[in-house]
Amino acid sequence: MKLSHYFLKTAKTVSEDDTSISARLLKQGGFVRESVAGRYYFLPVGQRVQQKIMAIIKEEMDAAGAQEMLAPILHPLELWQETNRTNTTGFELMKVKDRRGGEFALGGTAEEMFVDLIRKFTISYRDLPFHLYQFSPKFRDELRARGGLLRVREFIMKDGYSFHADEEDFRREYEHMKGVYSRIFDRLGLQTTIVEADNGYIGGEYCHEFIVESDAGESRYFTTPDGSIAAHEDVARFRRNPANAGADMLPLQTIDQPAWVQTMEDNEKHYGKPTSHYLKNVVYRNMVTGQIVIATLTGDLQVNQTKLEQALKAVGQLEAATEEDLAKLGTKTGYVHSWGHAGAYCVGDIVLEQARNLIGGQKEEATDTINVNYGRDFTCDLIADIALAYEGAIAENGQQYAEKKGIEVGNVFQLGLHYSGKMKGAVYVDAEGKDQPFYMGCYGIGIGRTMAAVVEKHYDAKGIMWPESTAPFHVHLIALEGGFDDAEKLYRDMIADRIEVLYDDREKTAGEKFADADLIGIPVRMVVSKKTVEKGSVEIKKRGEPEAKLVPFSEAIAVIEGE
Repeated sequence: MKLSHYFLKTAKTVSEDDTSISARLLKQGGFVRESVAGRYYFLPVGQRVQQKIMAIIKEEMDAAGAQEMLAPILHPLELWQETNRTNTTGFELMKVKDRRGGEFALGGTAEEMFVDLIRKFTISYRDLPFHLYQFSPKFRDELRARGGLLRVREFIMKDGYSFHADEEDFRREYEHMKGVYSRIFDRLGLQTTIVEADNGYIGGEYCHEFIVESDAGESRYFTTPDGSIAAHEDVARFRRNPANAGADMLPLQTIDQPAWVQTMEDNEKHYGKPTSHYLKNVVYRNMVTGQIVIATLTGDLQVNQTKLEQALKAVGQLEAATEEDLAKLGTKTGYVHSWGHAGAYCVGDIVLEQARNLIGGQKEEATDTINVNYGRDFTCDLIADIALAYEGAIAENGQQYAEKKGIEVGNVFQLGLHYSGKMKGAVYVDAEGKDQPFYMGCYGIGIGRTMAAVVEKHYDAKGIMWPESTAPFHVHLIALEGGFDDAEKLYRDMIADRIEVLYDDREKTAGEKFADADLIGIPVRMVVSKKTVEKGSVEIKKRGEPEAKLVPFSEAIAVIEGE
């Protein structure tokens, strides 16, 4: 492709709003351009990268026995209503109406569509298992788009769905797909960690995310030194450090407490004990039912809202309570009790069962309680693991957690019977002729996000350094003064040999051409100039390497093909 005719517009600067490396470099390099917030044009050079990523995914998925298809983008809204996901998706569902009044959802994920497809057929146990996948646009009305391609409102996803007779058969495919995904990301130049995660609005009981460690990412996760545990903050389990564990219970007392004691820091200053010795209450409101939920734990811990929602079977339904909500309970911020608020549903963390003689729980203007013990002095409607893990917490294997950030590029979900149990007719016929709900798995890769992750891991001060597997072209050929005729011949020879080459034949300065080449990041740069022509050679330099080498014209293509 000749750059003089190629729609590739580089830029020296970008918006200050582009905080991530990938957002800046992909815009500067002419790969993408924002339409409106969270929606991007993939320009010709960016589309080539995206297609390279999809080609690798397709090759590995086909080799794994999965079969590509394509589902409609507009999903009949009644399918989402059938699974009760119209208001519990974790993102605002985008909806449209056609001229006949039919209501549709713009697909944010496609579980219902694939189940609806399969139930249109009579499926026998002999047909199982099978795995279908697609590359399809997805739409999510995210509250806040950020990070360029890292969090958007419209994107292409490879999503796949497998169908099985039972969990044992599904487990084989689940572990198989972990290996397939690992190979895909290895080929893309990405080192990933397989992290235990939360199924969230997708449903099912367990899932894993493939995360590329990066400060640009939004995923917060924890690992142990031996690598045996990697868990997203949403699900990370850890050992508590309960105050006074094993101590005898002291008599409950109500004591005077100065009015200035309001926060955990105030408690520490007044009582001289660490935060683990105090009760803490955090209040939420269920947006669907209106139920007020009080989460109780000790002061050294933070509420993990995802764990709390899972414990309540209210995924995506909780929000922080307002002062108005607290007023209905007869209280206000700083004075919420650990027990005694009629109408509230109380959930306690598991630390309460081991801690002894805690302080707090019944704060008033001038008094509070001490020597409070769960089970004797108060109980909760539910005890569960609702605390957020932290750097240095002790994992279940006895090792300390290290906290990390990263970009989620892929995920695998166990769906189980979640959808087949909710959607009528989602069955297969077993060996005895009886209808049975089929067992499901789900597997996704975000194409644009993966592209951004590659950039976040492969760049330098001058621009992008694409791995060969994802590079838009293999060679960036540059013609300088005195070298245009020879460069043109070399370009034609490379085209004839099917070498992917971007030929900079523009009337620009050497500095401009070299700067663009470094910014765009094609793996190999070839320069033909008056100086090289006089030596019967072409200058070849790999992106990121400090030195170039002169290679005779007659050997140039062989050298390139051997790179």
